[in-house]
Formats: sequence, C-alpha cells, structure tokens
Amino acid sequence: MRVPLPWLREYCDPDLDVGGIEERLTMTGTKVEAIHRHGVASTEHFVVGRVLEAGPHPDADRLKVCMVDVGEDDPATIVCGAPNVAGGQTVAVARPGAVMPDGTKLKHAKLRGVVSEGMILAENELEIGSGGEGIMVLDGLLPDSGPRRAGAVPRPGTSLADVLPIAMDVVELEITPNRPDCLGVYGVARELHAATGADLAQAPWSEDVGSQGPVAEASVTVECPDLCPRFTARVFENVTIGPSPTWLKARLSAAGMRTINNVVDITNYAMLLTGQPLHAFDLDRVAGARLTVRRAKEGEQVQTLDGQARTLDGEMVVIDDAEGPTSIAGLMGGARSEVEPDTTRVLLEVATWSGPNIHRSSWALGLRSEASGRFEKGLQPEQCMHAQAIATRLMIELCGADVAPGTIDVGWEAPPAQAIRLREGRVRAILGVAVSVQRQAEILRALDFATEPVKDGLEVSVPALRRDDVTREIDLIEEVARIDGLESLPATLPARRGAAGRLTHAQRVRRAAEDAMVGRGLHEIVGWSFTEPALLDRLRLPAEDAMRRVVALENPLSEGQSIMRPTLLGSLLDAARHNVSRNGPDIAIFESGTVYRASHEGPLADEHHALAVLLSGSLAPRSWRVRPGQADFFAAKALLDALLDRFHLDWSVEPTSWPFLHPGRSAAVLSGGETLGFLGELHPLVAGAWDLERTAAFAIDLGKVAALASPLLAFGAFGPFPALRQDLAVTLPVSVAAGEVLERVRATAGETLDDVSVFDVYTGAQVGEGRRSLALALSFRALDRTLTDEDIAPVRERIVAALGEIGGELRG
Repeated sequence: MRVPLPWLREYCDPDLDVGGIEERLTMTGTKVEAIHRHGVASTEHFVVGRVLEAGPHPDADRLKVCMVDVGEDDPATIVCGAPNVAGGQTVAVARPGAVMPDGTKLKHAKLRGVVSEGMILAENELEIGSGGEGIMVLDGLLPDSGPRRAGAVPRPGTSLADVLPIAMDVVELEITPNRPDCLGVYGVARELHAATGADLAQAPWSEDVGSQGPVAEASVTVECPDLCPRFTARVFENVTIGPSPTWLKARLSAAGMRTINNVVDITNYAMLLTGQPLHAFDLDRVAGARLTVRRAKEGEQVQTLDGQARTLDGEMVVIDDAEGPTSIAGLMGGARSEVEPDTTRVLLEVATWSGPNIHRSSWALGLRSEASGRFEKGLQPEQCMHAQAIATRLMIELCGADVAPGTIDVGWEAPPAQAIRLREGRVRAILGVAVSVQRQAEILRALDFATEPVKDGLEVSVPALRRDDVTREIDLIEEVARIDGLESLPATLPARRGAAGRLTHAQRVRRAAEDAMVGRGLHEIVGWSFTEPALLDRLRLPAEDAMRRVVALENPLSEGQSIMRPTLLGSLLDAARHNVSRNGPDIAIFESGTVYRASHEGPLADEHHALAVLLSGSLAPRSWRVRPGQADFFAAKALLDALLDRFHLDWSVEPTSWPFLHPGRSAAVLSGGETLGFLGELHPLVAGAWDLERTAAFAIDLGKVAALASPLLAFGAFGPFPALRQDLAVTLPVSVAAGEVLERVRATAGETLDDVSVFDVYTGAQVGEGRRSLALALSFRALDRTLTDEDIAPVRERIVAALGEIGGELRG
C-alpha cells in the first residue's frame, strides 16, 4: 500500500525525516517495502507564471506563442500547444534547467522557428492526476497540502511547490493479513503515533454531517446476511460531476490510483483514508430505486465497469435492482449503474462483505481490485460509517451535493467490546524483561485500546478494528513488545542444562549424500514442491501407476502448480532443458527434496526425502587428449555406487521396467530387501518432451537409506600383508547379469576374497552367439600371511564350479 508522506503527516507528524519514519514503522511491525519520490525530484525552476498574451504561432496552426510573466524583469516567451491557454491565466511553468518527473531536463528549445524559454504545464506532466487536453489554470481556488481552500492568486515567480503538491515522498508498506486496520492512512498514522509518541490528530470521521434514520428515496434488502454483515447507503441530490481539485488528484496519483471524476475520486479517497471501500451508484439508473443483496444464480452474468461480461456461480454475491444484477459485491460495480457526466443523484454504498467469500470470488473470476484486496482481509462493520462520514463531507464540498435525510443501515448490531486481563508478571515472563504497568497502559492507549488498572496488571478493552486480531493475553503482550522495542529486548538463550544440539542420523545421511554428489562435480538445484498434472502424462505414467496418487492443492496458485510433486524428475528435467538451451548440452545436476503421494490409509500424505540425479551429454570437459565419456546407464550407476558406498551398503540392481525409462536400460535399486529407487536412461519420448538427447537418471529414498545405514561404523584393521591379484575370464549366456556373477563369486570365495569387479566385457565370434565374456579382477588377502597361488587354487576352482552352474565356462 502506498501512503503519501504529506497525507500521513496531516494526522501524525513526528520530528523525523522519511528515513526515521521508515525505521520506526518497520521496527514496530509495519514494514516499509520502499520509499518512492512522486512528482519532481527537485522543485527548482518550477514557478508560478501569468500569461500576459497568447498569440498565434507564425508557422504552426496548433501552437501559440505566449508571453508569460515569471517574476523576472522581462516576460518569458513560451510556445504552447494546449487548446485552453489564454491571456490572463495563472499557470504552472517549468523553466530551463527544470528536471521533469521522467528525468528529462528542460532546455531552451526552438519550435518551428520560435525559441521557447520553458513549458506551461499540464497535470499529467507533474504526475498530478491523469491530466486532460489542456494546461492547469491556477486562478480561483488553489490547493495546498490538504483539502482545498480559497486563497489569493500567487504572484508570478512564486515557487510552484508553495501552491501545488508537485513533489512528495511516498512510503510503500507491506500490510500483513491480520492488520486490516492499517489499510487506511489514518490507521498507519495511529501506528506511527504509537511508535514515536508524536501527537495523533482527531479521527477524520469523528464529525459526520449526515444523519441517521430511514431514507425515502431508496431501499435495500439483504438476503444473505452471512455474506454481508452490514450494508449502509446514503442518497445525494443535485450532484455536479466534474474534475476533482488538484490536491485530491495529487494524493490519489501518489497513492497509485487513477483519477476519474469528483464522485469516483471521493470514493477512492475515503477508501485510502479509512481502509473501507465504497461504491457510487447513479440512483436514476438503479431500476426501482431499490437494491437487493443476494447470492448469484449459477451462470448469471454481469457486465462490470471494465466492459467485460462475467459469468458467476452460486457462491458469489451480487447487488441487483428491479432489472437484475447491477454489480458484483466487493469486487467491481456494474456498467449499467455507473456514475456518468450527466449524473445528478448518487446512492453511496458502503458495506461489509465476508472476506473468505470475496477472496474465493476474486480468484474464480480472475478479478483483483483495490476493494477486493481489502475486503478479503476482513474489515470490521464499524468502518462503514467511518467511510460514509468522510465521503459525505467531500460530496457536499466538492460536488455541491445535498445529502438526503437518513442513512440506510441494514444488519448490524455492535457486540460488546472484548475485555482481556493483562498480567504484569506474565509480560515479564514472556519478554524476559520487566515493562511497567504505566508503560503498558501508555502503549495500549496509543493503539486505541482502553485500559483500567487492576490488582495484578490491566483490564484491557479491545477496539472494534482489532477484534479479530487481538483475542488473547499473548496478543496484548505482543503489542507491548513491538511498540516498546523488540530490538531492546536482551539476547538470552533458554537454560538447557548441558543439552547440545546435534543432527539426527537421517539428517547426517542426507547431508552426506548431498556432499557426495557435490564432490563428484554435480550441481545442486532446488525445484518447486508444486508441479502440474500434465507432468504425469509427459512421464508416460499409466493410470494405475503409484505416482498418479498425487496430493492435489485445494487453493493452487495456478494450474501449473496445482499438485505436490510425486517425483523429483520433473524439476530436474525442467532445469536441464533451461540450461541446455542456454549453456550447452552437458548437464550433471541433482536435487534433494521431499516427494509426496496420496495415502490410502488416512488424510495425511505419504512423503519421503528423496535424492535424484540427472546426466546428459559429456561427463567431462572436451579435450584433445581423450574423448570424454557420455551420460548413460553405467555413468549413472557409477555415481549411485559412489553414493551408496558412502554408507557401506550392500546393494544391487535388478532389471525392471519403468514407464519413463528406456525399456532395455532400466533397473530397480535394491538393498536389504528394500527397493530404494530406480536407475536407468530416460525413455527417448520422455527425453524428447524436454528437448534432451540421451539422458540418464536415478532416484533413491534417503529415508530408506538412513534406515539401512548404520549410525556407527566398526573399524576393520588393514591387513599387513600384500594382496594377491588374479584375473579370470569366463563366458556366460548373455541372459546372466553381471551382478549375479559377482554375487556368486563373493558367496563362494570365502573370507580370503578382498574384492571382485568386472573390468572387461567382450561379445563376438570367439565366444559364440548368445554368449559374452566377462573379465573379472579378483583380489585375495589374508591377515596372517602372504598368500600364494597354491593357497588360492582351491578357491579359484570353487569359483569356476559355481559359475559353471549358471552356464559359465573358462575362456581359453
């Protein structure tokens, strides 16, 4: 929310510059996101001028050559193209050297042969309103920093900043959802008053020139009081539609609002001041002079002020008249009853709407407005009359309107103020420092709470605008703490009697796994936990696949983020495509994060922490010395081996079909009777869907890895005697997996076998069709002596015999 600083200072003016105000607001909980400069950066060279004469340009029909008194000895010659410029006018002038709001620095300029010594300004050129087709004429009523007042016409040469709000600081605030009372300028002023101790002006709605009682000119019926707790309306007659005064335009523009006409601008001004939205109906265009607030009918349509026809559902609320819906409650008015230039009678509506209902309707229609953003945070019904009082006064002053007797007020009876006991001892226990009862009362009264001293502290009455936010004693303690100064609280640690923080075993496993991948040169990515349902189809998952048991969000930000991810593959593939299109084809990335599946056993999702790796392209930088390896099944398996070896797990792979993996290059990762995850190359159709070439990947459940990995590792002494190494070449049917061969060797060789691995594979005519040769590197070691070939011969024979049982033969 943007708050012009001069407007804020009108109600609370501490002896601080804008930086000091920013610091106090932010430190007390009203965060200042940014400070903007609205209008000109410097007021130098902007002056008041008087047009002495305005004659035709000798060489341009649409230009005029004006002689302008700017307070100097000689009048300035200024070429102006505005159609309304005329002699005798008092105008705003920018002289050479002036810097415009867009950063342009004015210089002497020759326009069609005539040198112009400045510029006669329009409103939009100073960011005062949206402007029109002409220049500003300052004669008559002149604005100052507040609402308009009559004054003498300033002398030529007077600084323009003395008579027009051409430069102001604007603070942009982040208002948290629990503080709708700060959605108006006066609410922010109250916070500034509490934070600085500066005086707070009387509430601008404290005097209401309107009256209560029935209204003869119109009627209102509320059929859904659960969605409209309060509806107020006043009737104004003899309304004159026209432009707003400059001070009002300047404030609205600085606050980020577009100026329309005096009536619409008044509703926006009152909203910005009080936080309560308003809407003006042309009463003569309200059929039957009666309004009904009701739930919309399914499929009902309303044409809103932006010209769009919007289709409603049965949970939305409309305001209709005798001819049907005329506006969407809390979101936007309808085109049929909007205020037009010929409007003379206005029905001014100020209502309270259900915040959750407005939020839902806004998202369903894709319609966000200043009003909806306020209503959805939950405004209080008391604010209706605050806004009515402000708007009524301005309608009389700025539109010449006559307010009809009475106020329509449907559906509200104020509940008694909630009383909460605030104990002095409890404040001290929570904050760790004593705050006197007198200081507590001072803070709370500054925030509009009423306090009465009692035996052990204070009896506090909660103001109406805070009834939803402050409901417990701890809420009052928070108010005291943030205003008294959270930054002044002493830094202390809770007594833990020798306790020390440490990582759990699962956390240590997770960090070790991530470190292992970083150590192998992979880059870590962090993807969204949300994804799109279309991911499941792009991964070619069949309808019965477990990954299709997704957790759907009830209120997603978009269709592309409407489910919780069932796998890390989606974010890895998205990151890979992004990087391949910009940085080249070589990708080595991993992600560590939670994945989610819907549970059959209860409302809570099944979720676990997974780690996934994706490889594509070359595995090493290209070199003239050697051709680098390419990402494939075995490259991914080598990384997986490095990962699981970190935890000393016995693991294996088993050929298994996965819908998103290549049918001949995919496997399940097994350990301890558990399936840890998958390993393989992506199916070409899946890789192609992300514009990738040959790509390999694996994913494992780190929770299962942590369960299998021992928290403590037993040290095994290194043997003092050298190993005996032998090679063994054996031919086998191609259907026999290398993993099965290694398992048989380990099971048969006994304790003397130190290590076994495959170091060569051969297929061809020498081994026969349907067979292949595996070359095994065997390493034997004993702890008590150096082994000889004779010691190993019986072991070697047992190995050959065991391999023979699965079709193996020694290769000659």
